[in-house]
Amino acid sequence: MIAIDLSIVVIGLVCLVATYRMLRGPDDAHRAIAADLLMFGILGLIVLLGVRTRSPFTFDIVLIAALVAFLSAISLARALTRGKR
Repeated sequence: MIAIDLSIVVIGLVCLVATYRMLRGPDDAHRAIAADLLMFGILGLIVLLGVRTRSPFTFDIVLIAALVAFLSAISLARALTRGKR
């Protein structure tokens, strides 16, 4: 349980740094990358809390949220490049 608690703290700190980078990024690309990092950091926190509480429903929620986050990352990358491949 100590490893899970330590992991929650570390990922929480990463989320704080990602939030700062998202708010103060020099351009849109840096902000988009920070938003992706924040989203997947929050998903990691949800997974760790699910492991800690032994909730079987947490993983279903995280799976759907990860798919949505992946699709939003692809859409944002497409919008930043203005449709160029």
